[in-house]
Amino acid sequence: MELSNINKQRGLRMKTPLDGGNLMFGKVQPQAKDIEEAILGAIMLEKSAFDTVIEILKPECFYLDSHQKVFAAMQSLAVKSLPIDLLTVVEELKLKGDLEFIGGPYFVSKLTNAVVSSAHIEAHCRIVLQKFIQRELIRISGEIIKDAYEDSTDVFDMLDEAESKLFEITNNHLRKNFDSIESVLVKTINRIEDMRNQEDEITGVPSGFPSLDKVTYGWQPTDLIILAARPSVGKTAFALNLARSAALHPTKPTAVGFFSLEMSSSQLVQRILSAESDIHMEKISRGRLEDHEMAQLHNKGIERLNKAPIFIDDSAALNIFELRAKCRRLKNKHNVGLIIIDYLQLMSGNAGKNSNREQEISRISRDLKSLAKELQVPIIALSQLSREVEKRKEGSKVPQLSDLRESGAIEQDADMVMFLYRPEYHGIQNNEMGEDVKGETQVKIAKHRNGSLETIKLKALLHVQKFIEEEENVFGGTVPSNFRPLKGNEGGGGARYFTQGSKMNQDDFDDNEPAPFD
Repeated sequence: MELSNINKQRGLRMKTPLDGGNLMFGKVQPQAKDIEEAILGAIMLEKSAFDTVIEILKPECFYLDSHQKVFAAMQSLAVKSLPIDLLTVVEELKLKGDLEFIGGPYFVSKLTNAVVSSAHIEAHCRIVLQKFIQRELIRISGEIIKDAYEDSTDVFDMLDEAESKLFEITNNHLRKNFDSIESVLVKTINRIEDMRNQEDEITGVPSGFPSLDKVTYGWQPTDLIILAARPSVGKTAFALNLARSAALHPTKPTAVGFFSLEMSSSQLVQRILSAESDIHMEKISRGRLEDHEMAQLHNKGIERLNKAPIFIDDSAALNIFELRAKCRRLKNKHNVGLIIIDYLQLMSGNAGKNSNREQEISRISRDLKSLAKELQVPIIALSQLSREVEKRKEGSKVPQLSDLRESGAIEQDADMVMFLYRPEYHGIQNNEMGEDVKGETQVKIAKHRNGSLETIKLKALLHVQKFIEEEENVFGGTVPSNFRPLKGNEGGGGARYFTQGSKMNQDDFDDNEPAPFD
């Protein structure tokens, strides 16, 4: 009896050599390894190629693990503003500990031999992206099939999860294409009808200042708003007021993402607590609070802010890559409706080796505008002003668009540019009418793509990190809306005032006046 027949009788299976003909009965995941090699090689040959590729592909889009690690190394070099070539990629892989895993320097050098130029690199990227999407669809479909066989799985939860996974592919990897004017007209008319039916005139994110909202109608989606001032004028305090007002608005609460490159999250929260509880910032920062102030801090500050949808990131060296990724996650997870960045000049971009700082800031401002359009949220970016403001004569120190520091492109990319101006900061004590201007803050809208140019007057109470509206008062002149005259000083002129947060007794007020914290 032949050996094969004996094995069959014993139930043994003979192993047959694997040949190409047997592969027709199996399935191989969609892939384009040769094109992946060509893309990676082209990036190392021409420095402009990476900018094209990064807009389409991410490391996980590559099929081979070794290709993923090489592209991730290239991405790290771009974040550091370092050139991408054969030597730098090898060195970066060595620093990450991945060089031996992919096959050493020889593997990287082979990639440059696979291509002679970056011609058609965008088309190549589209092919690799399509293969990746096919693999993702296979993976997600497999998970859906597996869950569908499970009787314990709730079918509506399964539908929701399947929909979210498919949406994630579309949102993360597919670019928006053209819209016909017909479809845009329908959307526009619907939006106009919705606004007509609204009783509230604010169509965007409220600022918390009625005078400002009358001009802007709230911060509008897709807008890039630049808030600029000289150091110590109150940019951060004003931005925190905007964040607090949006998050705690009684009818339109909006989740806020606050990126602080200058101050820690703890310092920012202290400032918000000071503004919300009307307790001196210095007392909070030093912990020198009396019992009644501690109770006030809990009742007015902590309880209200505890569940406020404000998300703070205090990464010191944030670059545009990381910002974009974090903003996308905030939008997907918390539906953030307003993003604030403090401040623009502390960010780093991905400008080339020969680029200067002005070009880098220009690139950052363009990326911020595109991010606002992508996420459909307003972005408020704080900015410094140049020292030219200080050099001008006393009567002309009001900031102008030309004073924006390091880049004229900021003015070009922004939908709105606002300046904070405090006469007191420049040593001006009285205005042309002879009135005291202590604390007066002008919010000057110097550029407004979709509205008028106005100057809004506020009152700065920086000891409690707060800005408030000024209102006409029967006592003469203008006083902040939360200031009240002390008993016996109602005649105006030299009247003394208290602010919420001061330790006063009921006896200090008129008989008809309520206690300050009722």
